[in-house]
Amino acid sequence: MSNKVVITCALNGVLTDPKQHNVPVTPEEMAAEARRAFEQGATVMHMHLRRQEPDQGHVASWDAKLSEEVQQAIREACPGVIINHTTGVIGPDIDDALECVRRTKPEIAACNAGSLNYLKTRPDGSWAWQPILFDNPVHKVQAFLDVMKTSGSLPEFECFDVGIVRCVGMYREAGMYSGPLEYNFVMGVASGMPTDPDFLPLLLKLTKPDSSWSVTAIGRAEIWPLHRRTAELGGHLRTGLEDTFYLPDGSKATSNGQLIAEMARYARECGREVANPSEARALLKLAPRKTA
Repeated sequence: MSNKVVITCALNGVLTDPKQHNVPVTPEEMAAEARRAFEQGATVMHMHLRRQEPDQGHVASWDAKLSEEVQQAIREACPGVIINHTTGVIGPDIDDALECVRRTKPEIAACNAGSLNYLKTRPDGSWAWQPILFDNPVHKVQAFLDVMKTSGSLPEFECFDVGIVRCVGMYREAGMYSGPLEYNFVMGVASGMPTDPDFLPLLLKLTKPDSSWSVTAIGRAEIWPLHRRTAELGGHLRTGLEDTFYLPDGSKATSNGQLIAEMARYARECGREVANPSEARALLKLAPRKTA
C-alpha cells in the first residue's frame, strides 16, 4: 500500500444538463472547474466533451478539435495536470472517439472493459429510462487499446461488474495489452456493482499483482463510506460532478472543488498523503506524454 494517493476529478460526465446542475461545458468553464479541483488536490482530470451550441450543453460531443481546446485550457490552468479522456460510446461507431485519443494523446484514457445492461427502475416498477446495453465487446476494447498504445495513453479499465474485473486479466493473458494495469471499479449503477465497502476486498482478490486501482462511486450519501474504505485499503480516489452532486453532509455541491476537498480530507484522515502531479505520474507508471 502506498502512502500517497492520486485524486481524480470527474469534471462533468455525459448528458447532465447544465441548466439543472453546475457542470462545466465550455473550455473556459472546464479550465476554471479543473483549477478549483487542482487547488484542492486533484492531479488527474477525467473529461467528457459537450456540444458548444446554445442549449446543447447537455449533449455529448466527440469533436477532436474541441478536445484539444479543452485540454489546452485545463493544462494552462493547472500546471503538470494529468488528463484522463473518456472513450465511452454506445454502439459500433467509435471512429470519433478513437480520433480524440489519437489526436490529443492524453496521459490516460478510460477503457470500458466489458458490457453492461444499463438499467434502473422507479418505485412503481417502471423503467427510469429505456433499457440500454452499454456494449463493449472484445473487438471494441481491442480497438481502443490499440489506439491508446499508439498515443502513449494508459488505459484505465472501467469495470462495472465483477466479471468485467476478471476480464481485464484475460486481456493481458490473451496478448491484447501488456502495460501497467489500472482498474477502476465503477460502483453505484443500479444494474452493476453496489456502493458497498464490503465488496472491495473481494474485488481486490480478482486484480492482477502490481496493479493500481480506484473507485468511481455513483450516488449520494452512500458513496462516502465507500470512498473512505478505498482510502483505507490503498486505492486511489475519484469524485466529481460526473459521479455525485452531494457532499457528505447531504448538501448539494456547486463546484468540483468542494467534492475534491472532501476527498482529500478523507485521504488524510486515513493516514494517506495527497500526491502531487509528479508523484501521481510515478505512481500510475505513466509514459512521457507524446505531443506530436
